Amino acid sequence: MHHSKSNNPGFEVICIGGIEVELNRKAIKNIHLSVLPPNGRVRLSIPIETSEQKIRLAIVNKLAWIKKQQADFAGQARQSIREMVNGECHYLWGRKYRLKLTEAKGRYSVTAKGNCRLELAASQTTSIDNKLKLLNRFYRDEMQRTLEKLLPQWEKKLGVSADSLNIKKMKTKWGSCNIQAKRIWLNLELAKKPPECLEFILAHELVHLLERHHNERFRALMDKHMPNWRERRDLLNSLPLAYEDWSY
Repeated sequence: MHHSKSNNPGFEVICIGGIEVELNRKAIKNIHLSVLPPNGRVRLSIPIETSEQKIRLAIVNKLAWIKKQQADFAGQARQSIREMVNGECHYLWGRKYRLKLTEAKGRYSVTAKGNCRLELAASQTTSIDNKLKLLNRFYRDEMQRTLEKLLPQWEKKLGVSADSLNIKKMKTKWGSCNIQAKRIWLNLELAKKPPECLEFILAHELVHLLERHHNERFRALMDKHMPNWRERRDLLNSLPLAYEDWSY
């Protein structure tokens, strides 16, 4: 059983039977085992004075159960990868759309039809990867169109101006701001979320041009210019970040 410490006191990671287990020593009476979504992390909450022997037994007796739970999570994660097939669900501005594939007459394209259908025109031989690229290009265009309206409004409101505003796929952040260069990056995933989320992240990054830290002044500026920013933030944080990897 090898131990590795993390920065958190009372928190250690051990390896038993090829499984990493986070130990969480707490003022509790009984041992409690959990396998956590989305990727099957194993956590054992234990009374502070629990012996190594007891810890090992608690895990070894439950190895089969732990592996079954982890396999279930792995199965779910795989189903979430987009296959770009007819009827598949995709989101645009917080609404659910169904994908419809059609044979392209001219340019390959993605078009939103009404409030429920995304039509992807390509050839039958187009790979999943290239269909995804088409969809991402569509998301990028949607975001750029929206930002062309929003950016001037918010620059005027805050009395700031960004030198550049770019969109890219980011794994862990909704947005970022390089304050020296006045360069703002927004996550392409925001095109899938309700529009008030994009506006919240844009305002948030622009406010950083006035205040670099998340301090009282920053919050006061947000309160003044977007009184409901906390609701928008909570809405955004309650939504999964991406299909490809939703462990954030």
